[in-house]
Amino acid sequence: MNPRFPVPPRCNPSRHLLALTIATVLAGATLAPTAWSAEATAIQRFDLKAEPLKLAVERWSQQTGVRVEADARTLAGVTSSPVHGDYSAGDALAALVQGTGLRVVQGPDGFTISGDRATALDKVEVNSSRVGYATERTSSATKTDTPLRDVPQSVTVVGQQLIRDQAMQSMADVVRNIPGFGMAQGEGNRDAPVLRGSPSTADFFVDGLRDDTQYFRDLYNIERVEGLKGPNAMIFGRGGSGGLINRVTKVADFNDGNELSFLAGSWRNLRLTGDTNHAINDRVAFRVTGVYEDSDSYRDGVSIERRGINPTVAFKPGDATRIVLGYEYFDDDRVADRGIPSLAGRPYRTGTSTFYGDPDQSPTGVTIHAFNALVEHRFDNGLELRNSTRVADYDKFYQNVFPGAINAAAGTVAIAAYNNQTDRRNTINQTDLTWVASTGSVQHTLLGGIELARQETDNLRLTGYFTGIGPNVTTFNAPLASPRIALPIEFRQSATDAQNHGIAETKAIYLQDQIEFSPQWSAIVGVRHDSFDVDFTNRRNGVETSASDGLLSPRAGLIYKPAEAVSLYGSYSIAYVPRAGEQLSSLSPTNAAFDPEKFKNLEIGLKWDVMQDLAFTAAAYRLDRTNVVVPDPNDPTLSILVDGQRVEGVELGLAGNLTENWSVMAGYAWQDGTITATQSATVTRGNTLAQVPRHSVSLWNRYDFSPTWGIGLGAIHRSSIYASTDNLVELPGFSRFDGAVYYTISPRLQTQLNIENLFDKRYYPNAHSNTNITPGSPRAVRLSLTAQF
Repeated sequence: MNPRFPVPPRCNPSRHLLALTIATVLAGATLAPTAWSAEATAIQRFDLKAEPLKLAVERWSQQTGVRVEADARTLAGVTSSPVHGDYSAGDALAALVQGTGLRVVQGPDGFTISGDRATALDKVEVNSSRVGYATERTSSATKTDTPLRDVPQSVTVVGQQLIRDQAMQSMADVVRNIPGFGMAQGEGNRDAPVLRGSPSTADFFVDGLRDDTQYFRDLYNIERVEGLKGPNAMIFGRGGSGGLINRVTKVADFNDGNELSFLAGSWRNLRLTGDTNHAINDRVAFRVTGVYEDSDSYRDGVSIERRGINPTVAFKPGDATRIVLGYEYFDDDRVADRGIPSLAGRPYRTGTSTFYGDPDQSPTGVTIHAFNALVEHRFDNGLELRNSTRVADYDKFYQNVFPGAINAAAGTVAIAAYNNQTDRRNTINQTDLTWVASTGSVQHTLLGGIELARQETDNLRLTGYFTGIGPNVTTFNAPLASPRIALPIEFRQSATDAQNHGIAETKAIYLQDQIEFSPQWSAIVGVRHDSFDVDFTNRRNGVETSASDGLLSPRAGLIYKPAEAVSLYGSYSIAYVPRAGEQLSSLSPTNAAFDPEKFKNLEIGLKWDVMQDLAFTAAAYRLDRTNVVVPDPNDPTLSILVDGQRVEGVELGLAGNLTENWSVMAGYAWQDGTITATQSATVTRGNTLAQVPRHSVSLWNRYDFSPTWGIGLGAIHRSSIYASTDNLVELPGFSRFDGAVYYTISPRLQTQLNIENLFDKRYYPNAHSNTNITPGSPRAVRLSLTAQF
């Protein structure tokens, strides 16, 4: 095991010599030649992306603890080659400068980078060891590979190791580790995050490209999940009002390996995942990930079956070019479960497993075909080109027979039904150019890009009629003692059911400059303009509506670093949600005339790399939502715009390794979300936002007693929340504890036992409305076996 090293001091770019010297944690002394020699020859796992060579060398030195000397003028304007795999330190450094015209020379007390051409060193293969929960860098927040402490924005990354250790299977499992984020019920048919008080089903991205159809996402092909807080329109375009969730996928990366994992758990939870990754030669590699799951639930009549496969192939036609092509087929079929009703302002006290409605007539499913292409090229002058394309077809259907209000006097609960079909076809292309330049002592990382997108959507809603009772009866009053029903239901259009066709086109251009004024001061400034056009057809009445918005989204952030490992920042950003709504399904001649909803975020924060593998973050923010359409109180036939809501909050996070054997992921959020203007008879000024807890805490620890045995222990706490913005029904606060045991049978065979809700706590994690509340799972056990070969 390599000793831990603190982050080295950042060098002044105006100096002619770049001397990156790493000291040991305990002694604080420069490594002696014998020590650095051992470090230089030890095999390590490297994951270094293409970036300005100065930054890449700095990151390499942080990891290896080895000194590098180079003339800063030699490194200026040069971009490194990506390095992924198992290398010695010297081999990795040589690979970084491959194709740059530079040469790595080994000396008696370190390495020197000179202006002569480098010679690539041989790659050495070795099995990687378990990594912790800390993430050093991100490309999503700025579209350039940047250390997290240099991003003036709150970002939480849930990496592969935490996904494995908690045996995560859903986005709801992920977001409980992200301070300020939560997950609503989504009518039992979709992921429905609440992002800093803003509910959304569209603020999902995959590898930086929009993935906005309503469905449940899986994690079988995911390397990590990034939660980016606050408006992100400068990078991602419309939406992203309170934040967004970006999934980074596993792709072919020239590392050989196979993995197969089987999980079995309570209520016949059965799941199989696989991952095979191979380099055919030094120019072509392929990877295939897959999943199959067939599970029941603690809820009566609820089941899930899903399958997915995601092959990718990577090409390196030259040292400066990389091409990655991928296709995903994903199919998810389950029962839409909308939970239980409420009574007297609280969830109705009933059995956790009791289903209200008819699970046999509540199917929901999605089938996705998605093609992705990535082309990256590095020019000799340091200019980098990145082009990403996603073409995706979504076929989504859901039908639900679900509960409404309880009639306590009669001892009944209202049951209703409807279904909805949505077909969406997305074509998205992004082209980014980055260039590292200097103006005197000031360094710039410049980004310019364009995005072209077309989204075509068809949707149809049908209402359920209980024809056995009457031809036009839409509600059945079921006895509370027996709320699961089995009645004939006919689905047909009511007078108000939607049947729409819409085409949304986006043409966007964006510019960004990451400015390094000195080792202590830096900034990010950027602006994006979206030309967003919607053509909308109501097929019920033939009315065609069009809307065009020119969305100008600025972003500015200032960073001060009193020490290399500490950054203080302030940021300002704006995002918009057009009148067609996040799902592009609600445009009408009335609302098309109004300006889009606007979200403005002010944020200050602290990021501190306490140790090389342990990061602490803190952020305080104010997020305002304006341009909300409400009826005019003086004339209900008209509509007006009002300021809608304000969320103020504080977020704390800790991720990484406390010791060599102790990993931790912890988060805390304080949120105060308030309606700032009356919007209806029930949503009045001063009300609290729905499903926004005042306090929420997440904590997960893993401690390895030996290379064979380890344990995990975690806790989730959430204060009470309101089910909706009328504040009539409250879900009580709760604390839940989880645990795990890890056992390594052999270097290539591991098993783990995860226990959710250790003390079998009754709780209610989320809701969709006052009458659709999800009961939390009783104690659940999952046993998994993973083999690498």
